[in-house]
Amino acid sequence: MDAPNRNMLWARALVDELARGGVTAACVSPGSRSTPLTVAFAEHEDIQVFSHLDERSAAYFALGRARRTGEVTPLVCTSGTAAANYHPAVLEADQSRVPLLALTADRPPELRDSGANQTADQEKLYGDAVRWYTDLPEPEAEPRKLRSLRTTVARALAEAEGTNAGPVHLNCPFRKPLEPVEVPGDVPEQLEALAAEGRTAGSATTARGGSRAKPAFVERRAGEMELADEDIRAIADELAVERGLIVAGPADPTEIDPESIVALSHATGFPILADALSGLRFGGHTRVAPVLGGYDGYLAEAVTANWPEPETVLRMGASPTSKPLRKYLARSGARQIVVDPAGGWREAEFTATDLVTADPSRLAAALSRVITGPDSADWRQYWAEAEQTHWDAVDEQAELFEGGILAETVERAPEPTTLFVSNSMPVRDLDRFASPSPDAVTALGNRGVSGIDGITSTALGAGSATTDDLTLVIGDLAYYHDMNGLLAVTRCDVDATIVIINNDGGGIFHMLPIESFDPPFTAQFKTPHGLDFEPSSELYGLEYARVESRDAFTEAYSEAVHSDGSHIVEVVIDAADSHAIRDELEEQVIEALSA
Repeated sequence: MDAPNRNMLWARALVDELARGGVTAACVSPGSRSTPLTVAFAEHEDIQVFSHLDERSAAYFALGRARRTGEVTPLVCTSGTAAANYHPAVLEADQSRVPLLALTADRPPELRDSGANQTADQEKLYGDAVRWYTDLPEPEAEPRKLRSLRTTVARALAEAEGTNAGPVHLNCPFRKPLEPVEVPGDVPEQLEALAAEGRTAGSATTARGGSRAKPAFVERRAGEMELADEDIRAIADELAVERGLIVAGPADPTEIDPESIVALSHATGFPILADALSGLRFGGHTRVAPVLGGYDGYLAEAVTANWPEPETVLRMGASPTSKPLRKYLARSGARQIVVDPAGGWREAEFTATDLVTADPSRLAAALSRVITGPDSADWRQYWAEAEQTHWDAVDEQAELFEGGILAETVERAPEPTTLFVSNSMPVRDLDRFASPSPDAVTALGNRGVSGIDGITSTALGAGSATTDDLTLVIGDLAYYHDMNGLLAVTRCDVDATIVIINNDGGGIFHMLPIESFDPPFTAQFKTPHGLDFEPSSELYGLEYARVESRDAFTEAYSEAVHSDGSHIVEVVIDAADSHAIRDELEEQVIEALSA
């Protein structure tokens, strides 16, 4: 296809290089200045375009796809506030190591800082939150500039999808004409082949292990971080103790291999404390490994004061969701070995004793082959009894409460399911009340900066990247924050079952001391809104059910996940009563274990 002008030549080369680098989808929002990029994406046969009217929703949708796949879904927007709307998702991608690529269109340099319409300072707009930023040169029909552009695109993908994955920002200036109109003499004929073919013809393997029809201009290959044999033996010596733990926090998009962790658990005799977002709480490996998930409900000092202290703890993933677990590890005095593939310091209690820069799965597999630990049966028994006590108490609780909704959701979700949980209480309740099981459930959440914005869009993005059933469990305030994200259900053809836990405001604040001070607690913290969410289902074309009992929820959720189309199940619940049940369960378990 002949390029009618230099802008289209440039945009087509950029998009073509993304496709050669393995990109298969993009999120595009309408705008004038981004027209060349939008047209180039729309006409590329190997890239699926998800059209989003709202840039904030687009960014979170792309974040969700990347969180589910570990691969970039580029974002395209026009200049001005459109680019600023990407910022919350960029912050989340930065802190949770999710690959993201923002392509923000911009005015040409002479129109910046001139009072020109819809013009803002977009240079380094996201500050230190991005792994790499560059302001692309203005489009030129010149061989060296086109080679530079393709190389820049290859570097952007490498930076975004590297070991320390995260967001990358390419600012893309264009001057008029922005449309694919013919500009005589703008593109020399000899440049058409360079723009269309890149470097060579033929086929190649992508950095992600797939195949594509055309090779990238710069082929990317990356290895895994592995330790020398003497370092592996040194760590193995530290793990050759009677009382140890394997702690897995929320996982990066590059998943931890369950088989490697199970092999290490078998070699050491250590139980696995698996965060609900670790990728280890659910799956077939739980049948053959001591995977624990109830610790958030029993690791109080009143219980652990009667236990022997752990000697060594091997940690991987981000900081655990569970505050009781974090505090237990901090006061334990154990040697804590934090394993991080990017050498990150993700330990906010500041009690880690060792940082190991290595791929956790490869290290676990290597350690399992050289460790011969002492008998840890007595140590494991403490944990097994505590787990059983916790889950017995949870199973006996028949009343409607928020934790029970999460437990029922996991138990009744079809296989396989991608389960996305909101921040605030849903992720905490999933962590405490969803027991380890062999079910094929992939649990995800935005725990980087733990905001409640963009949750619906992130979940729908994750759902768009898989054939799994998709369930989103979300609080009422988070649902309110991102209702416009529901447009992606029909616009991007994503089916979902959305469970809204409606406790009429910020229920999590009942866990804080401010609850005792009212005013201002109710008006300024709990913030009851009194909203009826049923009209939102009508607006966006989802089936709707409202329930107020546990049996009614079980019936409505089961019907929704086994029916065609998308559904909302709104659970009306009292936050104070739910927190009271949560506290009573914890007190019951602690009392039993202390005795």
